[in-house]
Amino acid sequence: MSGVRRPSQGPGVTVVEVGPRDGLQNEKGAISTADKIAFVDKLSAANLPVIEVSAFVSPKWVPQMADAADVFAGITRRPGTRYTALVPNVAGLERAQKAGVAEVAIFAASSETFSRKNINQSIDDSLVIYKDVCERARAAGMRVRGYLSTAFGCPYEGAVSEATVAALSARLIELGVFEVAVSDTIGIARPDDVPRVLDAVLKQLPPEKVALHFHDTRGQALANVRAALPFGIRTFDASAGGLGGCPYAPGAPGNLATGALVQMLDEMGMKTGVSLDALTAAASFVRSRLSPAGPPSTA
Repeated sequence: MSGVRRPSQGPGVTVVEVGPRDGLQNEKGAISTADKIAFVDKLSAANLPVIEVSAFVSPKWVPQMADAADVFAGITRRPGTRYTALVPNVAGLERAQKAGVAEVAIFAASSETFSRKNINQSIDDSLVIYKDVCERARAAGMRVRGYLSTAFGCPYEGAVSEATVAALSARLIELGVFEVAVSDTIGIARPDDVPRVLDAVLKQLPPEKVALHFHDTRGQALANVRAALPFGIRTFDASAGGLGGCPYAPGAPGNLATGALVQMLDEMGMKTGVSLDALTAAASFVRSRLSPAGPPSTA
């Protein structure tokens, strides 16, 4: 039994839908702006509380996100849903602000090699940039979420110390993020790994400031969610239809599928407020618009 396991915080769970961004960002085939807008609107109809719509990143590196501003301009924003975007720097933040985005996310890594290969910066250098992003966002009345990649293992360095994950989670909170999405970027976490990482992280942060982002590379994502619930974690990322995934394991399943997550939580009596039927319709729609082959994405 872990030393910092928390009592239940109640039956409600927040599902953060990342399909329009993490699910689509590395698709090879062109996806029209109109289809992206329709996808987000269908997700809104499912009553999802948070939808990560796009990313304000360089079109050179992530061409699928080049139309981020147009997608935000075209969606119908449902009261009660937060519409968010990923930003890598101040320039991305400024583009997001012009598009009327009220909440953004930054993305740091738990391992130096992954940080340099993913964003061409050391961890410390990235945090300097993110400090500026957080300060400017706060001044503009925008909230900032933080992703912490490779928290359960790195494709280049292998095992990542839970002490490192905890320390970096705390540093992100110090920068001004309201929540850290501790991410299993390559989908290698098993249920026994979840208590190990959460024990360390929850010594630094309260559970309400921690989210979990699991990939289903080894088919363990739902079991990992179950392992996290006794710690009081009540926010989980997922992608409609399981879009996205791990480029380091070709052919492997993608992100935790939102439908599977919602169904499991419903069966456990944990309220999400998400309509499973409408969610299934949204997933079917976007799958019908995708090319049959394309590399999965990272988070």
